[in-house]
Amino acid sequence: MAANKEEPAIDDSLASEEELEQALAVLAGSDPENCSYSRGYVKRQAVFACSTCTPNAAEPAGVCLACANKCHEGHDIFELYTKRNFRCDCGNGKFGEFKCQLILAKDEQNDRNQYNHNFNGCYCTCDRPYPDADDQSNDEMIQCIICEDWLHSMHLGCTTVEPDELQEMICETCMNKFPLLWTYAAHFAAPPVISVSQPEEEVEVDVEKGAEKEESSPSRDEEPSTSVEHTKQEEAANRSSPCKRSHEEMTGSTAHATTKTVVCRLEELQAEGLEGQRQGAVFWPYSWRSQLCTCMSCKKLYVAAEVQFLMDQSDTILAYENKGMDEPFGQHPLMALTNSMDRVQQLEVIYGFNEFTTSMTAFLEQCVAEGKTVTVEAVHQFFEELRAKKKRRTNAGNQ
Repeated sequence: MAANKEEPAIDDSLASEEELEQALAVLAGSDPENCSYSRGYVKRQAVFACSTCTPNAAEPAGVCLACANKCHEGHDIFELYTKRNFRCDCGNGKFGEFKCQLILAKDEQNDRNQYNHNFNGCYCTCDRPYPDADDQSNDEMIQCIICEDWLHSMHLGCTTVEPDELQEMICETCMNKFPLLWTYAAHFAAPPVISVSQPEEEVEVDVEKGAEKEESSPSRDEEPSTSVEHTKQEEAANRSSPCKRSHEEMTGSTAHATTKTVVCRLEELQAEGLEGQRQGAVFWPYSWRSQLCTCMSCKKLYVAAEVQFLMDQSDTILAYENKGMDEPFGQHPLMALTNSMDRVQQLEVIYGFNEFTTSMTAFLEQCVAEGKTVTVEAVHQFFEELRAKKKRRTNAGNQ
């Protein structure tokens, strides 16, 4: 998850192919060459913090992938995975005299950026660093999709599902900040929450309301059982939906994701009276966002609670990683090369690979433009210049 210069030894932190593939997807989804500042508040990008430049915990700051690679090489960098709606801080007022090498003119600060204790190297409700030298349990950490903090599985307040079944997670604190989510959790959360029977009096009230609705709808006089049957079929379909990603979910397609806009889906779910235990983090299947009501009333609630991104299917980490896997970093040869390295070494190889491919492309384009033949001598000279450039940067970083 978060990387720094004090990672455990290689033998203690071997990355599986799946973990490395995910790491490459996270990085490849961001631009490794150009500072993202010019793009404004980027929908989602890989973000890093530099404790060398911003050691003051009162002034958290984050930098993009390109700046972590080019402006902060040799610094004490730790990875924050991804952040949504974030603008690169590199070289702004939080960095004092330090200036961004890619974009010199930047605002003093990015007022819309959201920071948490992750930017100071601390995570979870226990406010501990990662990796934690005092933690011998090596507990897995999972990111909440709303607050984007990382929590130890032992501090989620619930029993987590198997690793290959992990879905989007919302921590208990965020669930309580937007309590309407508990209603959706009772119907669509994975694993299912425990159902709680309604008091008898409340059931009678619901029946009466249902009768009033049937009397006001001419179509239901003709087919009185249609609504009940449809509801049962819909609930059964939801319960039988697999937690694992479907092909449509893996490709990020939302062509079949439909929501009702004429009536309020939330009110329909509330009327069913299904409840669950309102405690602990909640895991959701990847298709759950398509079940959220998008009527005008509900949209206003999302905006007021600042969770309007939940209506956006492309906001998910899955959609971001799918985009990243289309980039060169997602190819298996590089994964095989870095399979036995710790996370810091993986990042260094990835940055080096990116620099090499960029330089090689420029070299070949120059040869074509000048009408030169690519000889063995020219290639040797290219590599010598690349080594000399790397050596100069390394020496400058150690001073």
